[in-house]
Amino acid sequence: MDQLSLFDADESYQFPHELLEYTDDFLSEQEATTLKEFLMETAPWIQTTQKMYDKEVLTPRLTAWYGDEGKSYQLSGTRVVVNPWTPELLALKERLEQNSGYAFNSVLLNLYRNGNDSVAWHRDRDSRFGNRPVIASVSLGQVRNFDFRKVDDHQLKYSLPLSHGSLLIMKGDLQLHWEHRIAKSIKPMQPRINLTFRLIKEL
Repeated sequence: MDQLSLFDADESYQFPHELLEYTDDFLSEQEATTLKEFLMETAPWIQTTQKMYDKEVLTPRLTAWYGDEGKSYQLSGTRVVVNPWTPELLALKERLEQNSGYAFNSVLLNLYRNGNDSVAWHRDRDSRFGNRPVIASVSLGQVRNFDFRKVDDHQLKYSLPLSHGSLLIMKGDLQLHWEHRIAKSIKPMQPRINLTFRLIKEL
């Protein structure tokens, strides 16, 4: 796969293949729409809280974890129950593994209900993800910009619109040197579901 070019107003940046891979049409439009509608209706969506400036605030999106049955996971200090794989999600996991050559044992679903839902700048550096985690991200529904910025130089910032049915694989040293986010939007936004497949140690 070719290097991924991200563009802003004045320049382009080539993300090396060892950091990012992007496939615009990993799922067909019909496959992506069917899966989105299924997850919207059946996933056990919850809204968690997070600590910000010594206050507990609601996370601005809904989430659901899936993985090995009967397991749980410590997320931001809270024990989260991992739901057992559905046939649909298990089939998608196996398709991803065959396509990418990487293994995954869990998936985190994020539901962005509208433009007010977001995820702040962060890096996925939890020790359970390993030192150089591979995260396969499938997007369903509304196109939202996925922003990157360099940890040591916030002027280096790029955006990639994630399309319906697309696949983005983050790997290598990306989580060491780059942060990412989904920003709030003042434009009307329809729901979007993001599925991030991971290999978590001791799930």
